[in-house]
This record gives sequence, C-alpha cells and structure tokens, in this order.
Amino acid sequence: MIVEVCANSLESAMVAERAGADRIELCTELAVGGLTPSFGMLKAVREQVSIPVHVLIRPRSGDFTYSDEELHIMISDIELCAELGFDGVVSGVLLNNFTLDIDRTHKLKLAAGSMHFTFHRAFDWVKNPKEALLELERMRVNTILSSGQQRSAPGGIDFLVDLKAQNTAIEIMPGSGVNAGNVQMFKEQGFKAVHLSGTAMKQKLPSKPLISMNSEGFLSDDHIAVTQFENIETVVSKVK
Repeated sequence: MIVEVCANSLESAMVAERAGADRIELCTELAVGGLTPSFGMLKAVREQVSIPVHVLIRPRSGDFTYSDEELHIMISDIELCAELGFDGVVSGVLLNNFTLDIDRTHKLKLAAGSMHFTFHRAFDWVKNPKEALLELERMRVNTILSSGQQRSAPGGIDFLVDLKAQNTAIEIMPGSGVNAGNVQMFKEQGFKAVHLSGTAMKQKLPSKPLISMNSEGFLSDDHIAVTQFENIETVVSKVK
C-alpha cells in the first residue's frame, strides 16, 4: 500500500521520507487546504528528497473556480515542475455550479504531459461524482484524492468504496483524517494508497507575540480577497 504524505515544508518532506513514506504531495499552507509551494522550496525538495514527489498546483485559497489568468499561472507552475523533474502534479478545476470544469482541467492535464496527475479534493465538492469520475477517466487522470465528500475519509468510507467499485482506470486515494488508528480500514477495503499529513504543532517561539498576524476574515470557501480599485485610488489621491 502506498503511503503518500502531504508535506508542507522541506522539513516535513524529509521527515516523511525518513519515516518510510512512499511518496510526497508537496504544498504549503495546510490551514487552507494547501497551496503551490515556491520555486525555492521546489528546488530544495528536488535536491534533498529522493522518493517520488507530486506538487500541488493551487494558486490561492478559497474555491476551485479559476479565471483564465489563474489558469495560465497554474500551467506555468506545471511546466516548472516538469522542468525540475518532479514525478507528478495534483490539481483540478470546478465550475461555480460545483461540476467539473472539463476544459480547464483538461488543459492542466495536457500541460502535465507524462507526469502523474492527481485530481485533488475539489472532487469532494462535485455534485455529480460518478459523472465526474467518468470524465476524469476520459482525460486519463491517474488518481482522485477524496475524503468521500465528508469532513474526513473515515466518515466517507462508504462513498469511497462505492467510487472504487466503479472499476475505472483511476485510482481512488482516501485522504483527510487518515492516521494509524484507522488506516487499516482502507487497506481492508482494497485501497492501494492513502494520503495523510501526519503533522503535529511544533512550538517555534518561547511565548506568543504581541499581536497575531493571522486574519480569520480572509478564510472562506466561497469568497476570495481581491484588491478594490476605489480603495487604492482613494488612498493614492490623499497622499499624492
């Protein structure tokens, strides 16, 4: 059984490799579901980690519906991953009605070429999962990462088993909430791979700072923060 570790840093990736993980999904910012890592992080992991690494291609937090400009950024990131010799990418695009964006996802798959392509947990938002599964199979997507459309994969086990029973060429990989206490259930159900972060919070400072730099108001699944023209124009007009 393949154990894929969602690593949010070079340190996490190196720890996962030492612990016996078979593969890494490399990202940053687990708090928002993961984002594309920087060039510097990609380069460091490529140089210091020897097991296969799949890179998350997700340019921002929030929803999985992307503009043409965002899609271009994602394609450029995929091309960079190919140039650096990574084994795969993890990505996907939805329409705002929670169906698969076939056109944009296909463009990402084409950009990935021969690299392994995993459709990520955007799948847990689709309202027509079996139809989406067949569409992804037609695109020759290799893997779907899913929690079974529940908060965690153990809670979505019945959905995941049913999805696997469709007998498509796509591997169904359970992820979210997988740990040593429940991983055996996935092996017993015949899944060939599982996905987990295996993280714990590590204290970095001896005490809390004076103020927090985290902004809860920016955390949303259905809104994104966008600079407003009038807000900037007004400030500029007052100081210029």
